[in-house]
Amino acid sequence: MLPGVAHDVIVDAKINLVFLTECLAGAEVTMNVPELFKLSGIAIVIVGLAFRLRTTLVVVTAGIVTGLIAGLPLLSGDGVFQGLPLITKPGQEGIINMLGRAFADNRLMILFIITLPAIGLAERYGLQEQAASLVRRMRAATVGRLLVVYQLFRILMGILGIRLNGHPAFVRPLVFPMSLGAAEAIARAKTVESLPVAEIEQIKAANSASENYGNFYGQNLSPVLPGILLVYGVMKGLGYTVNLWSLVLFAIPIVVISVILGAIQFWLLDLRERRRLAAKH
Repeated sequence: MLPGVAHDVIVDAKINLVFLTECLAGAEVTMNVPELFKLSGIAIVIVGLAFRLRTTLVVVTAGIVTGLIAGLPLLSGDGVFQGLPLITKPGQEGIINMLGRAFADNRLMILFIITLPAIGLAERYGLQEQAASLVRRMRAATVGRLLVVYQLFRILMGILGIRLNGHPAFVRPLVFPMSLGAAEAIARAKTVESLPVAEIEQIKAANSASENYGNFYGQNLSPVLPGILLVYGVMKGLGYTVNLWSLVLFAIPIVVISVILGAIQFWLLDLRERRRLAAKH
């Protein structure tokens, strides 16, 4: 996934939530049917992700199509491409130029790449094996319990305002191997290869879910993270009298519900595994 794409999706969702709140409050919202065609980029993203196409290609295509429908030129009208018909317009910034500028302005979001060599070296010298071995020695450890603990850990990091690159820095090198170690211990399997492929894929999905739940909702409990600051800025701009701490308080019940639903999901994962082993024996 593009660096920052997940954050942009969260931002868009929160803006839409504020827009819906305005509608429910009785504010007048006009709808121009031709303008709806500019939302075709959303349809492209949904279809592309549904067919499991490359996320980078889907997102960039959606952005270009949306810009063209909105009447923006493909390239800026100055410089090397000055005067080219159809793809440039005098005085307007091109879509490709916007994408390049946005990437340059948000280049700090790709700093996580610096951590990848260190993670790779740690894995080369047995990080995953040691993580899995640690969990195997814990008799009470199950995949579901481990993921509930990790979700709570991510929420705690959100409360403290600490940003972690969860998937590349924690889930893949640590949490996922620990989950496999717990699954091996329960199944009394000697190697990961002994586990069914379908079960491994379910564990992968559950690991991603735990990370996403904790990160998405946990950041709303900190008044210094961009998610809650965005909601605050938009609502202030719409004329609502709000403060950051009131938004954090309203987010607490949602976080609690996410923990409960996540715990149920991970408990069902453990239950399916126990039933599979019972049927096998």
